[in-house]
Amino acid sequence: MSTTNLQFMLASVLGAEHADQLSGLLQIPASTLRPRSDTVSRIEIAQALNMLLFEKLLKAVPQGNDYVQDSVRAGNKIRFDHGALRTVLGISTGTLPAGEAAFTRILRPLGYRVNGIYPLQRISMTGRAYAHEDDAEEIAQFFLSELHPHNFSVEFQHTVNRVLATSQDPIDPHSAQLLQQLGADQALPLADALQLLPVLVACFDRQHDLPSIADYQTLLAESAEMAWISTEGNAFNHATDRVPNVEQVAEAQRALGRAIKEKIEVSRNGRVRQTAFRASTVTRAMRDENGVLVEMKVPGSFYEFISRDRYLDADSQAEKLDLTFDSANAQGIFKMTASATPAANAPEMNQR
Repeated sequence: MSTTNLQFMLASVLGAEHADQLSGLLQIPASTLRPRSDTVSRIEIAQALNMLLFEKLLKAVPQGNDYVQDSVRAGNKIRFDHGALRTVLGISTGTLPAGEAAFTRILRPLGYRVNGIYPLQRISMTGRAYAHEDDAEEIAQFFLSELHPHNFSVEFQHTVNRVLATSQDPIDPHSAQLLQQLGADQALPLADALQLLPVLVACFDRQHDLPSIADYQTLLAESAEMAWISTEGNAFNHATDRVPNVEQVAEAQRALGRAIKEKIEVSRNGRVRQTAFRASTVTRAMRDENGVLVEMKVPGSFYEFISRDRYLDADSQAEKLDLTFDSANAQGIFKMTASATPAANAPEMNQR
């Protein structure tokens, strides 16, 4: 039997062997390794969710999985820095709350608070970073972005409405009650946590029907980001490995022939540096003008790398890790999905 709450939860969801394999990939914060008990804290639940989402991302991004397996074989573990996801604000989203509200109702009870707001004007989005109150440097952050459809054409807005109106909320009333209890008590009985975890994982997925080819192309013509949301929904857009030297990692991956971004994105203060593999290509079935399902190749998720420097905080005179993000960096990284997008008038497709 697992000796920590975290490992017990993972084993309950994945099975013991699978849970051990996942734990072998990641550096696990000491703050989350607490002895088995009948009650689990919010930080333990947050870490379990992060690990399950990281694994889900690896299944969707073969290059990222290959890199992780190489790292583990070399005796290194991944330091999960943050996961990123996209939402849409101010539009019909069926029974799913619009914009970041779909996730703040999850993140806040788990112990996350806003750690920065980042305008992404070039792509008509706003990004918000959420860091964990109980261990901000070690628990992976969430970079949660909202797209603003009102900045686009009327046709685009109607298309977004049509696509997202089919959204279904994966959080049932019982799970919502458990989240409320978690927010109030900062802990849950273990049995309740085990019920809640799979529901939370399911939130990080597409909750609406796939678009038609015509609707996908309408969205793609104005926003590669919205086109991505139309096929991938609220899945992790990317997961990020915190590495000591992102430049060295990029050179090593390029030497292996992996498709990695040429440019290193550097924050204005110079302390945060990022790059990424190009997005994976995935196949999604969409209907053509005759209602026939067609296999479309579209961009999926990707795997990112980040280096963060430490600095002397002027207010506290304490040394801190720079946990900030940078709007220019984020917009540069977001291009990793846009660059993999087929041309709007010439998508890759196979009729079935």
